[in-house]
Amino acid sequence: MRLDDQQESGNVEDRRGGGGGGGIGGKGIGVGTIVLALVAMYFGVDPSVVLNIGQGLQQTETTEAQPIPKDDPMAIFVAKVLGSTEQTWDKVFQQSGQQYPAPKLVLFTGQTSTACGAGQAAMGPFYCPADQKVYIDLSFYQEMKNRFHAPGDFAQAYVIAHEVGHHIQNLMGTSEQVQRARQSARSEAEANQYSVRLELQADCYAGVWANHADGENRILEAGDVEEAMTAAAAIGDDALQKQAQGYAVPDSFTHGTSQQRMHWFNQGLSTGDMRQCDTFKAASI
Repeated sequence: MRLDDQQESGNVEDRRGGGGGGGIGGKGIGVGTIVLALVAMYFGVDPSVVLNIGQGLQQTETTEAQPIPKDDPMAIFVAKVLGSTEQTWDKVFQQSGQQYPAPKLVLFTGQTSTACGAGQAAMGPFYCPADQKVYIDLSFYQEMKNRFHAPGDFAQAYVIAHEVGHHIQNLMGTSEQVQRARQSARSEAEANQYSVRLELQADCYAGVWANHADGENRILEAGDVEEAMTAAAAIGDDALQKQAQGYAVPDSFTHGTSQQRMHWFNQGLSTGDMRQCDTFKAASI
C-alpha cells in the first residue's frame, strides 16, 4: 500500500498511556456489547451494530489527547489512512452539495472513556455515534495477524475504512433507522438481519473509499485487494462461529458471512459508487 505522499489527518487523538473507564452515556456501536458473545470473545474486527447499552450514567473524564509521535510508524499509518478517507468522502459529499464532517479517531491502550460507555481493547475497533469517533487499540492489528491470519497494511486500512463507513451511516441517518427496525423486529433473527445489512453496507463503503483513493493516488499495490478480502473472510460470522464452536448458527449472525463480506467490499471497490451499497434494498445479500 503506497501512502508516502498521503497527508496525515489532523483528527487523531492519541490517548495511549492513559486510560480509565467511562460511564454509559449514549448508544454505541461495537462488538464488545453485541449479544453474540463469541464475536466479542474472538475480537470481531468490525463492530458497529447499533445497540442500546444504557443511559443515564455520567461519563468520567477522558484522558487528555497527545500529539502522535513522529517515530511511531503505526500511528502515522493510521493517521494517513484516516486522511485518505477524509479526501474521498469530502469529494463524494461535495458532489451532492453537502459538506463532510469527518470523524475523530482515538488511539488508546486497554480501555478509554467514550460517549457510548467504557471502550475496551477486547471490543476491537469500534465507532461511537454519540461522539462521532472511531476508537482503536493498535494491538488489535497483531490480533488480526495472529488469530485471524489477516496481516498486511491494506487489511489494516480496511478496518479503519469500515468504521468510517459506520460514520457515514450515522450522518445519513441509516444507523438510527436500523436501530428502530431492530426494536420493532418480531424476532431476534429478524433483528440480526438488519444488523447484518448495516455491517455489509459499511464493508461496501470501505470499498468505495479504496476505489476513489486508488483512482486518485494509486495507493494499491499487488496483493492489497487480496489482503482486504482475507480480512473480510476471516471475520465473517460463519468463520468466527466455526472457529469458536465448530459450527455456525445463521440466525445469530450479526455481521454477515465471509462470502457476503467479501462480496459487498468488492461491490464498493469495483463501482466506487455509494449508491450501489444499498444492502437494505437488495433482494438478497
